[in-house]
Amino acid sequence: MGLRCLRANLGEMRDCCALLEFDPRGSATQTRAEAILRRRPKIVGLGVYIWNASAMADLASALKARAPEVVVVVGGPEVSHEWEDHPATASADYVVRNEGETVFAALCAELLAGRRPGERVWDGGRAELSRVSPPYTEYSDLDLRARFTYVETSRGCPYGCEFCLSSLDPAVREWPLEAALAQFDALIARGARRFKFVDRTFNLSPARAAAALRFFLERMRPGLIVHFEIFPSRLPEQIKALFRRFPPGALRLEVGVQTFDADVNAAIGRRQRAEDVETLLDFLRRETAARVHADLLAGLPGGGIELLARDFDRLIALAPAEIQIGLLKRLRGTAVARRAAERGMRFDAAPPYALLESSDWPAEDLARVTRLAAYWERLGNRRAFPTALPLLWADGGSPFRALLELSDFLWARFGATHGIALDDLAVGLRDRLIEIGFARRRATEAVAADYLQGGRRLRLPPGLRGFTAASSRTAGAYE
Repeated sequence: MGLRCLRANLGEMRDCCALLEFDPRGSATQTRAEAILRRRPKIVGLGVYIWNASAMADLASALKARAPEVVVVVGGPEVSHEWEDHPATASADYVVRNEGETVFAALCAELLAGRRPGERVWDGGRAELSRVSPPYTEYSDLDLRARFTYVETSRGCPYGCEFCLSSLDPAVREWPLEAALAQFDALIARGARRFKFVDRTFNLSPARAAAALRFFLERMRPGLIVHFEIFPSRLPEQIKALFRRFPPGALRLEVGVQTFDADVNAAIGRRQRAEDVETLLDFLRRETAARVHADLLAGLPGGGIELLARDFDRLIALAPAEIQIGLLKRLRGTAVARRAAERGMRFDAAPPYALLESSDWPAEDLARVTRLAAYWERLGNRRAFPTALPLLWADGGSPFRALLELSDFLWARFGATHGIALDDLAVGLRDRLIEIGFARRRATEAVAADYLQGGRRLRLPPGLRGFTAASSRTAGAYE
């Protein structure tokens, strides 16, 4: 979305600007540089984010080495704060900080007029949205057909969570809603079916949220999906009533729980009540067809692995479709970054700058939780073993503790969290069930039935063969 915002605001220069996108995992730096330089550009702008920071630093260096006359401009969240020591700025001629729509256009105009401004850093500040052109005409038909279409109705967030970059932009600015909805209507007419709102808190203004929800309900058709990030404390009955009307599969909601603990929330400036979170998630599960993604964050100051265990157990009881366990990261410019020393925090120097240890989190605990999060993504969030996995805590124990011990077991066996075949994970889960006391036959049949659920697979891995066909059933949900 960021590149399209820039191109949409170039004015007369727009037609001589091309967008190029690369998968950071799928092509070498040299290949990307050659693809760019074949177009004989005068200016190359690179959008630098936490997920592509290393790739963009390498690309900037490669471009200047091959074509020193080309002006390289870097911008984006990664170079908007503490940019001086960022590797991506080392080879760049200019740095654009903060929102770049207006300032990038001004810089390009100077450069294309043959002038080389002496000021290396250009700060776009916070754009006045009524003066900015939205990016939606920049989406290609392929974008609309094959990707989520990113849209927004506001920028900024009033919640000052210390770990979040949005805390640096507390003044919420809103796009004119009627014009935004007309643009979304045009996107639907062009074939867009999957909308993801990047508003930091979609329901901050209930009236605007209700208008957007009604808009999509009036245009509901097979395949239309809308994804919102919501804050649990601002959900009036008007919004709930609209959520109830969405058909299965059409509404996806992201709820950033992070922690239920009041003291930890206070320590990081997060204004959230555990009761509001539970009420919201319970409502969504019982009364709507929404697919809910909920986040927990390991590494928060004042927390620890025991607190994370309580948070996870409390959350899994509320049965969201997905629970993501994230790891605290040092985002440049945030209060977490500024207060790292006083909290004994040590972060990885390489992106994504994950926490390595702190006063509350020993390194080994963080390593164990990181492994657990990876295994949980494969086994839990993807519903690979919806019947067999809960057997780990069928005795009434802590789901988190049971999963942590499974994670330790799998790590000891595989020494990796990625690149493991599902066949091997299935056998590993079966063996862990046997280790904690399940009969071999029962453990094997439970895992095998999940493995074959819904007819998705026709053959069992060798380690699970021999279970009876009668036990092959379609598995139920976690709850």
